[in-house]
Amino acid sequence: MKGIILAGGAGTRLYPLTKIVSKQLLPVYDKPMIFYPLSTLMLAGIRDILLISTPQDLPKFQELLGDGGQFGIHLSYAEQPKPEGIAQAFLIGEAFLDGEPCAMILGDNIFYGGWFGQNLQEAVKNANAGFATIFGYYVRDPRRFGIVEFDSHHNVVSVEEKPENPKSNYCITGLYFYSSGVSDLAKKLVPSARGELEITDLNRLYLQENRLKAQVLGRGFAWMDTGTVDSLMEAATFVETVQNRQGVVISAPEEIAYYAGWIDKGKLLENARLYGKSPYGEHLRLVAADRFLR
Repeated sequence: MKGIILAGGAGTRLYPLTKIVSKQLLPVYDKPMIFYPLSTLMLAGIRDILLISTPQDLPKFQELLGDGGQFGIHLSYAEQPKPEGIAQAFLIGEAFLDGEPCAMILGDNIFYGGWFGQNLQEAVKNANAGFATIFGYYVRDPRRFGIVEFDSHHNVVSVEEKPENPKSNYCITGLYFYSSGVSDLAKKLVPSARGELEITDLNRLYLQENRLKAQVLGRGFAWMDTGTVDSLMEAATFVETVQNRQGVVISAPEEIAYYAGWIDKGKLLENARLYGKSPYGEHLRLVAADRFLR
């Protein structure tokens, strides 16, 4: 199982914040935004990850994340010279995937829930069995999103991209798991009216083959798309509130790697030293001291 983070785009809805920096490098409270999608893939047990971004932003991601060794993973990088739809990631990443099942996450999506690891492991199992998995989340204005419709047994009936008359209030979040051969299916897509290879069209191909599953992220779960100034601030406030109330850190890749056995205590403490006296570095030192029950 391999992973892709799509962290391209100009981020124009965040101008002037993103005039000279990728939005996925902006802070969400105490850490760069890119730490959140990276952590999600790591929670799924994925250690071989491709980060796709613009030619001008890739060097900055490489400076921050390196080859992934500090997280016990392997990171590769690829350019997306021009954004031409989410599904384009599977064409850019075709050689990287090499026919394997994969997960793909958008670089501005944040997920938080106590049982999320179980959701991810089920999606991995489905991908290895030849299925795709999408994640539905209830929203008040479904016309702004790709939407999934369910039957009475929670089976997927249809998927639509920003419909005028939505058939449900469950949007499709920016996390997708696919079986082997997803790049071959992506090659069959035709650009939409807005000139993009739509991820909804890819999901529809799986649905037509009865290979599309969906999980509903329900009560007690938080999903945030941080593509606007307001949503970016809301996400930062949410992370601040949870971390300060619970005394934990959301989406710390080093912590995930340590608990997974991908790095040892010495490497964890080495990483903590790199963050100096920051609260993030202090948290990693507490993790190394086994102060948290698991």
